[in-house]
Amino acid sequence: MQGIGNDYVYVNCFEELVESPSKLAIAISDRHFGVGSDGLILIMPSQVADAKMRIFNADGSEAQMCGNGIRCVAKYLYESGLKRRDRMTIETAAGLKAIELAISNSHVSQVKVEMGAPRLLRNDIPMLGENTRVINEPLQVGSTILNITCVSMGNPHCITFVDDVASVQLNVIGKAIENHKLFPERINAHFVQHVSNNKIKIRTWERGSGETLACGTGAVAAGVACVLNKLTEGVIHAQLPGGQLEVEWTDDNKTYMTGPAEFVFTGWWDEDIF
Repeated sequence: MQGIGNDYVYVNCFEELVESPSKLAIAISDRHFGVGSDGLILIMPSQVADAKMRIFNADGSEAQMCGNGIRCVAKYLYESGLKRRDRMTIETAAGLKAIELAISNSHVSQVKVEMGAPRLLRNDIPMLGENTRVINEPLQVGSTILNITCVSMGNPHCITFVDDVASVQLNVIGKAIENHKLFPERINAHFVQHVSNNKIKIRTWERGSGETLACGTGAVAAGVACVLNKLTEGVIHAQLPGGQLEVEWTDDNKTYMTGPAEFVFTGWWDEDIF
């Protein structure tokens, strides 16, 4: 399945057992010798929600949350008949997430996710240094000085505002930010171009996966960073290489993300391959 180009292989663990998810994620995500994906997501039973999701990046590392992935999980739960309702909760390593589905002719057309409150202190991200907010703060990356804003949406995000996202050498600067010594658990790097009061463009280097066409939690973090830097307000339309998301940070300190989710194909994986 894919959410605006952020593609994962999903396993229905209501029926299947994955004994080594990190190992499987590496093998199945390989775009030459595997299926090809940004990672692996397990859709699992939960004791506290309609379902639980676990997310593994293409390098086998486990992530706390995936905004595009959770929309796909919700679509799968509904359209497979596992949870046939338009409101549900999904358990993640970043907490419970409330989901609202837009249904058309028994198919899920859009998914709105309550993403929770952004966490803005260094310890929450995590980032080394005095436990303050990181808003438009200089960061030296090699010989370059960048101004960054950092936000945790359950997973860590570093946002840099640029004049033109197309000109960013993402495979160089994004990778350097991901592995910067100030981020002990590494970080997702996003480059954001402010277009208007309610529109931004984003390019993303994801921790553990490299450049991706979209990052849902990253889009929300970018929206929060825009508000913190007094660039936008209200509902923000985030344009990513894979498509568009709608993000919002409300007065009661909740964030929301709305976007599509799509099936690509189903198949069987031979466990003897890895």
